[in-house]
Amino acid sequence: MPSARRALGRFGEDAAAKHLATRGYTLIARNWRCPIGEIDLVARQGDQLVFVEVKTRRRGPWQPEESVGPVKARRLAALAYTYLEQTGVSAETPWRIDVIAVEINPAGQITRLEQIEYAVAGD
Repeated sequence: MPSARRALGRFGEDAAAKHLATRGYTLIARNWRCPIGEIDLVARQGDQLVFVEVKTRRRGPWQPEESVGPVKARRLAALAYTYLEQTGVSAETPWRIDVIAVEINPAGQITRLEQIEYAVAGD
């Protein structure tokens, strides 16, 4: 990933992590990787595990969350199951997959940050 794009993604992930923290979530992992891909953020809200895909875009004709199509959704669900298996989380643990959409204006300021809960079916 080119450095400008990587920096934009990192900026969005930082903003998403702060957003979750201010709402009482506990951040468990960031950029968790396995052979099939990466989960941007893993957090806990009460007894529920929350897998978060962060999509950051400069303002344009498309909203960031629109880039999570069926193929990406299936990969996110597979990543969630892999995380649960590899980390030994109980099968009884409730979980969900959210998307946090972050839009940035040309000045580098956040103009929109929206958390879409249960954005991907998986559990």
